[in-house]
Amino acid sequence: MKSRLSKYLSEEDIKSITAKITEVEEHTSGEIRVSLRKSRAWSERNLSLHDLAVKEFARLGMQKTKDLTGVLMLLLMSERKFQIIADEGINAKVESGTWERVAEAMSLRFREGNFGKGICDAIEAVGAELKTYFPRKPDDRNELSNDIIEQ
Repeated sequence: MKSRLSKYLSEEDIKSITAKITEVEEHTSGEIRVSLRKSRAWSERNLSLHDLAVKEFARLGMQKTKDLTGVLMLLLMSERKFQIIADEGINAKVESGTWERVAEAMSLRFREGNFGKGICDAIEAVGAELKTYFPRKPDDRNELSNDIIEQ
């Protein structure tokens, strides 16, 4: 099936992103999701990007992970914007400014036109933080799908 977002990501990029999430989550109890949205819904036009990400986080049930260890990367392609947000369990431990640094590195890749690499690099950076504070536990299981959400 051809992605509706093929202007930004190839099928190979999509496979690489999913594989990167799977790889990173093998070392942490954290859960990473990537949501790619072509544009906002009309009813969302007045929401800030952060509020839109919070809404998507809740819609995906990411707040229901066992240890509150979900991280969402929401990319709004029509506006060329993105937001990284994490659940309260993570935000309580991760240093302030961490997600902004990950976002800046991702922006550099995007400016080069390399969206797939930018997302994969960001997943790896998020995974490094999660591994530090939330290493994989013996009873850990994959609580959320690693597939990209496309809207």
